[in-house]
Amino acid sequence: MTTHTTTPLLFISHGAPTFAIEPGKLGPQLNALGSELGDVRAVLVVSPHWQTRGVAVSTTAAPETIYDFGGFSSRLYDLTYPAAGAPDVALEAVKLLLEAGFQTEVDSRRGLDHGAWVPLYHLLPQAQIPVFQVSLPYDLNTQTALQLGRALAPLRAQGVLIVASGSMTHNLREFRGGATQPASYVLEFSNWVRSAVLAHAVGPMLQYRSEAPHAERAHPTEEHFLPLLVAMGAQLEGETARLIDGGVEYGMLSMDSFVWGQPQAATTLQ
Repeated sequence: MTTHTTTPLLFISHGAPTFAIEPGKLGPQLNALGSELGDVRAVLVVSPHWQTRGVAVSTTAAPETIYDFGGFSSRLYDLTYPAAGAPDVALEAVKLLLEAGFQTEVDSRRGLDHGAWVPLYHLLPQAQIPVFQVSLPYDLNTQTALQLGRALAPLRAQGVLIVASGSMTHNLREFRGGATQPASYVLEFSNWVRSAVLAHAVGPMLQYRSEAPHAERAHPTEEHFLPLLVAMGAQLEGETARLIDGGVEYGMLSMDSFVWGQPQAATTLQ
């Protein structure tokens, strides 16, 4: 097997499906980062839009673009993300997950949900790198999310880019299409998480539900936040996170994202 230098790791706030056609502040930064990734064998995406009993890994050879949303612009249904799948690499992920004690199955039909293809549409717009997904178990919590990331981390040394796709904040009950100013709770929660991630404060992050301000309002359910714990689990010893400041969309969707293992020139830092 070919040995690669360690491939970067990302947590991307994918926001609403409209992020695909409304790149805002984050989209150009992802595009710049993607242009500097170098030799990437495959992309592994963990998305909150694929939840299963146990863990499932997609081994689809040619995954279709899944439009798992409604009520948005019809323009979104004209977009496709025609990346090839990565069945061989996916089976390597299955082996690691089984060795780590996760109940794991393969899915040979699964396409790319919008938690995968929407951020990749900006990060790798040419869809030139094979992509596969690893699901989130329904019963995942902060501790097991961290363990899931640790189980997948060895793939980074084999040229696999791990993308944990979620949202820094995700309370769609407060979605306001015309909002221009960030809600104060969104800023307070996001600032707390920024500080914790940049300091690699794993303990507080594991207890974010009780320690972070407005955590339950920012995330009425946890599936969009847990991918960040997966990313933290997949970081390497001595590796530090850097912030990609994505701004706030619709007043309530913080688009803050993080990158590990990428040269500083690739992102706009705050």
